[in-house]
Amino acid sequence: MKLICHPLTDREPTVRPARRERGWMDDTPQSFAYRCLPLAVANEHGWEVYTPTGVTARWNGGVAVEDVEAELDDPLMASKPGAAMTNFGSGILTFEMGFLLRTPPGWNIWVAGPVNDPKDGIAPLSGVIETDWSPYTFTMNWRFTRPGEVRFEAGEAIAHFFPVRRDLFDRVTPELRTIHSDPKTYQQMDAWRLSRGDFTQRLREQEESAVEEKWQKDYYRGFMPDGSRGPADHKIKIRPKPFTEGKEKPGKKPGKKRR
Repeated sequence: MKLICHPLTDREPTVRPARRERGWMDDTPQSFAYRCLPLAVANEHGWEVYTPTGVTARWNGGVAVEDVEAELDDPLMASKPGAAMTNFGSGILTFEMGFLLRTPPGWNIWVAGPVNDPKDGIAPLSGVIETDWSPYTFTMNWRFTRPGEVRFEAGEAIAHFFPVRRDLFDRVTPELRTIHSDPKTYQQMDAWRLSRGDFTQRLREQEESAVEEKWQKDYYRGFMPDGSRGPADHKIKIRPKPFTEGKEKPGKKPGKKRR
């Protein structure tokens, strides 16, 4: 499928494949947070938008638009892709995207803040846009969690997006079943539970083999608890492609008039 980004200014959109790295994950002992594969894969599950210039934002606690202040390091970047502004009030800081996304029929775009990257004093607001038909632009909004000041550095991610089927929940039928109704899954889960308990105990007792192994890697490597391989399409990393120049449709690209 094609995910098309239409720039709406003469400046290239500040969009890139989402990063795997997080500062707080780097700072965990031996960077152990990256051992949690679901966490690491979620980080890079899509594309992120970053701000081209640093911004210091302040909120005094009021509901008026002027109660939120955004001071750009480079004032010339105002209204450019990724730049901050204040136009909603109620403690909301807004970032201009500067582009229009287009998806195939039936596909939406989920937009949220940077995944697993909390920011003190302010929280990202999520949205879902029907990008297969909508000619309307969207913004990325953050809401202060308390009066005060926050800082976004140049190059810092301020939004994260990826496609999602619009009829997803029409297709899903939630159902409760006892785990014993699926004996194979129960056996594998029970084997994992026993193995995990044993490994944790050996690690606690500083057993040499457990200390050397550091952590159980079956899920990370895509193996079942009994040692058999999991699905062939198991992913350790997600590699979204960067946006590149596409081909213009015939007759759509403006050109010079001939005399």
